[in-house]
Amino acid sequence: MSQLALFDLDRTILKIDSALSWMKFQRRRGLASRRMLAKAIGWSALYKLNLLDMDRLATALTLDLRGQPEPRMRTLACEWFAGDIAHQVSPRARAAIERHREHGDIIVLATGSSQYAAEPAAALLGIDHIVCTRIESQDGVFTGRLAAKGYGHYKVAQAQQLATRLGRSLAQATFYSDSFNDAPLLLAVKHPVAVNPDRALRKHAARAGWRTEAWA
Repeated sequence: MSQLALFDLDRTILKIDSALSWMKFQRRRGLASRRMLAKAIGWSALYKLNLLDMDRLATALTLDLRGQPEPRMRTLACEWFAGDIAHQVSPRARAAIERHREHGDIIVLATGSSQYAAEPAAALLGIDHIVCTRIESQDGVFTGRLAAKGYGHYKVAQAQQLATRLGRSLAQATFYSDSFNDAPLLLAVKHPVAVNPDRALRKHAARAGWRTEAWA
């Protein structure tokens, strides 16, 4: 039977950090201050060190969107993805996805990024199933709340729900990720693969005997 093959987005499928890329795009467009860009650089550094409070940050950033039009975000995100992200897909990531696809596996994009990064990435790669953070909107306006969280233990919960819906076992799946922040899902699957791993994940993968690959 085919199994799930789950892929993280940033520094796994992509060669870069999409959140930082998004902030740089906003800065170029005059939509973000120099101070906000500096904060984003700091958040990226803390994430790599596994020190970032994702719940607190995601809640605060989502609250800042309250009252803003959702269609404008989608338009900007499409422009950003086409110009700044689409060419950053790792060839080795494409090859791994195709290898699993040829084996009949079900490909899943599993990322803490929002739907505005996840959906165009999945469309570009022909991936039908997405686990991600989702920002809530009603009647075309952001509510300031999250509809779903796609990081840490929340990513595991979403992946488990998807596996159940597809009649597959998460415990038999493969998951590729670069970050120790994804340890909950890496520990939940049969075949964890550390791709371009951060220091903490590299150490853990060596101790646990996990496969490690360089895709950058």
